Amino acid sequence: MNWQQLLSTTRFRIADGKAVPTVSPATAEGASGLRSDFHIDHDRVVFSSAFRRLGRKTQVHPLASHDHTHNRLTHSVEVSSVGRSLGNRVGAALDQHGLLPAGFTPFDIGAIVQVACLAHDIGNPPFGHTGEDALRVWFRDPAQAHFLAGLTPAETLDVQTYEGNAHGFRMVAALEMYEKDGGMRLTAAALGALMKYPWTVDVSPKPGKFNLYQSELPYFEAVAESLGLPELSTNRWARHPLSYLMEAADDICYAILDLEDAVEIGILDVHEFERLLTPLAGLDDRVWRTTDPRQKCALLRGTVVGKCVTALADRFMAHHDSLMHGQFAGKDLLAVCPEEINHPLLAAKDLASRKVYRHRSKVVTEVAAYPCMATILNVLIPGVHTLVTKGEHAMSTKEKIQLSLLDRPLPVQEGLYACYMTVLDYVGSMTDNAAAGLAREVSGVGII
Repeated sequence: MNWQQLLSTTRFRIADGKAVPTVSPATAEGASGLRSDFHIDHDRVVFSSAFRRLGRKTQVHPLASHDHTHNRLTHSVEVSSVGRSLGNRVGAALDQHGLLPAGFTPFDIGAIVQVACLAHDIGNPPFGHTGEDALRVWFRDPAQAHFLAGLTPAETLDVQTYEGNAHGFRMVAALEMYEKDGGMRLTAAALGALMKYPWTVDVSPKPGKFNLYQSELPYFEAVAESLGLPELSTNRWARHPLSYLMEAADDICYAILDLEDAVEIGILDVHEFERLLTPLAGLDDRVWRTTDPRQKCALLRGTVVGKCVTALADRFMAHHDSLMHGQFAGKDLLAVCPEEINHPLLAAKDLASRKVYRHRSKVVTEVAAYPCMATILNVLIPGVHTLVTKGEHAMSTKEKIQLSLLDRPLPVQEGLYACYMTVLDYVGSMTDNAAAGLAREVSGVGII
């Protein structure tokens, strides 16, 4: 791989079923335009309805009523801020070593990573990872097997494996802005940086983790060719090096901020937060001058994030050559950081796993997510199956009424797989509140 290709500003639209390059808005605005291609990417993500809906989607605590806890929107904005800092620092190092191609600045690297970070959770369904599992459980239930007859093995796996990362790519590449015509038409560089798992589910080296449904595979093939990403095996590519910075920014934020939220809502004592992060932050008198737990957490968090950004950017450059050859051996950049960085962040994740993620206030809502998602699918999938396999004339009045809930027409002419994916688009795009409200209403409980 080489940086000239990896920073490709090419955008794609769909023509005759194939992804083809299209004119860049930055080019149309002229060389003296005030927005670079990557700034245009940023604006397209920020102004999308999918991004806006993240404001009512779970980060850790479903349907949280506390004003200071994170949702997916605030999480994504904070991750993008950390990602921009990481990208700027790496961009400056690339420039210093003569590796940055002509016409690009260190801030372009920061902007690309920032865009990827903004969009990294855009495909998450209601109730976060629990919502993902609830959708998978319904389609994998043997009682639903007859609905999958006629799908190819790869299509069946897609339908049975709702994946927020894959649906995120589907959002930006097919559903938002230019629907089924390139989506947001982001630059190839931004799309590459977004792809944490650039492969399909059937060839995934990490069970259940993938970024590509069969429906978006042809689109990404064009993106990968533009970027010069090596195809390691059929439908599996090497990661774009900047995707590791997007991943690192996410790791930093959820390791620290999930605990900060837990302190805010009283699940975790502020002293546990202090004990965990003070060694990494270094002793700072400012922390001990205030008795305000929120202020203590903010001071520790800010210092720790800054140190992590420095360390992770340095690790990126230390492993630059292996990243550029698609041969990076680490699990992620955090895994190759010095112990003084790695250990506290891993300890933070462990503490969150033990005390936060399994707290009763969270578990009760997660349990409820399963019947909630099942109720919605029970209402929609039977009617879709009848419509596609037998025709509208075979549908009951009940099924016709139920399908009127969908917010876009079903692509019946494209077959069962495309229609099921449209249902998953509808359900997956819902906010926590919308999914809970719809499930209650269609169950009859909320009829009065």
